[in-house]
Amino acid sequence: MALPSCFICDLKSPPSSASRPDHVWSARRGFLLAGTAAAAGSVLPAAAQVDVGQASALRNLIPAEELEGAANQQYAQMMSEANTKKLLLPAGHPQVQRLRNIARRIIPHSPQWNKRATEWKWEVNLIRSDQVNAFCMPGGKIAFYTGILEKLQLTDDETAMIMGHEMAHALREHARARVAKSSATSIGLSIAAQLFGLGQLGDVAANLGTQLLTLKFSREDETEADLVGLELAARSAYRPQASVSLWQKMASNSGGAGPGFLSTHPSGPNRIRELESNVPRVQGLYEQARKG
Repeated sequence: MALPSCFICDLKSPPSSASRPDHVWSARRGFLLAGTAAAAGSVLPAAAQVDVGQASALRNLIPAEELEGAANQQYAQMMSEANTKKLLLPAGHPQVQRLRNIARRIIPHSPQWNKRATEWKWEVNLIRSDQVNAFCMPGGKIAFYTGILEKLQLTDDETAMIMGHEMAHALREHARARVAKSSATSIGLSIAAQLFGLGQLGDVAANLGTQLLTLKFSREDETEADLVGLELAARSAYRPQASVSLWQKMASNSGGAGPGFLSTHPSGPNRIRELESNVPRVQGLYEQARKG
């Protein structure tokens, strides 16, 4: 079974743009941003306690419905394959119930970050695998692997931080933006086609195939997902400090926890420091949620 690579992801720098003149892409990017900024649908909530700026306007070049449809199909195929191999754990399994209970607490806070989330058919499943992995596809399709729960001995609070992070990737539409950027660059569409009618770019999402499973997010995307996930979890009454203990645990287990999550999501001191500095910002949300 193919495994997604967007699990609190790749912290490598984006590929070099040396193969094309800087001024060409700079001019195109500036024009695209100017033309699509007004259409942006995912903005920073007024009540947000973390600062991640505005979502990328380039994502608007890819129709959300088509991308989410492709994600739904890929997710359904993955779950079907897992079920056929008897790797998909049943709804009554304690760990499945645990994950779904955590999701039920977090999902109500997701529309603050993306209004489309109210239309998503959220789904949470657990696959039996030693892989240390978890993901959330565009449209709210979530999967965890037993390896990440068992090998890291995650508490509910730490599990909520992972789930919040992966949900944040979907809510901030990082995959949609990455597909738009890579497609616009690789197939060389004209600016007019991109802005007025989308041209070939409008068909990209419908023909993604396994591309959604191989997308790698940027360092900026990962920071956004860390912080938005932290706030989502805090608003759901999960202890903010668990974000720090999670990554400390990741660091201590990185040598023997197996491939997958830890190989594509290195736990560095900068990541931990960033989370530590933001824990106080959401502590009040956590305390308020606990009282409620």
